[in-house]
Amino acid sequence: MSTASEKTGRIQLLSDTLAKAKSEDRAALVAYLPAGFPTVDGAIEAVKAVIEGGADVVEVGLPHSDPVLDGAIIQTADDIALRGGVKIADVIRTVREAHEATGAPVLVMTYWNPIDRYGVERFTAELAAAGGAGCILPDLPVQESALWREHAEKHGLATVFVVAPSSKDERLATITAAGSGFVYAASLMGVTGTRESVGNEAQALVRRTRATTELPVCVGLGVSNPAQAKEVAAFADGVIVGSAFVKLLLDAPDLPAGLAAVRSLAGELAEGVRRS
Repeated sequence: MSTASEKTGRIQLLSDTLAKAKSEDRAALVAYLPAGFPTVDGAIEAVKAVIEGGADVVEVGLPHSDPVLDGAIIQTADDIALRGGVKIADVIRTVREAHEATGAPVLVMTYWNPIDRYGVERFTAELAAAGGAGCILPDLPVQESALWREHAEKHGLATVFVVAPSSKDERLATITAAGSGFVYAASLMGVTGTRESVGNEAQALVRRTRATTELPVCVGLGVSNPAQAKEVAAFADGVIVGSAFVKLLLDAPDLPAGLAAVRSLAGELAEGVRRS
């Protein structure tokens, strides 16, 4: 039997933040940055910078050696983080320090294998104690998610599943019924990265997903500039941007320049998600 005292996770903060954006007639800006890149301390500063710039929610990536959903830019950053020796404890610390400094909801985006090896109860307890809002689990099948969801719910953490244009309506309903916090709608088939256009598939997917759930639907994969953010904000509850931020840090001559660049892009994107 779980007690109220165990629910230290910030799922309610996540829900309130998304609702606040909706009340302001705009989409929420969700930023993604990997932990440990360019260093553990540098990543913490980068998360703070995107929030200062205008991001409402941040996803902290847990670097993984086989990131099936991620394109070349995030793979490069993950490789740097892994060679730097990043550990799950560093990911939890990134969440804690970023949340404490900003008050913003911070989630972890991770593949299932690292959590499975670390221990589900241990991971959820530590993430919640750090003030984490939840997890995005792109490769955890819903039908195998009961153990995770039990512990996440016990600790007050959101379970965010990913839906794709290929997901049939019946499958969408199964996924959204099991999820919490929001639904991550992958705008197209493929991996993360910046693209020329986000396309009509995303709009159709959001419409189909909304038919199955009251949860906010946030769109990611391919959004990299204010014009694309504006396009997606017209039909989605949230706009997720990752590779564009990571590329700025990769290309920067030093960390201060990288932080200034991500803060600036977050500001431009925050303007883009305002629908007026």
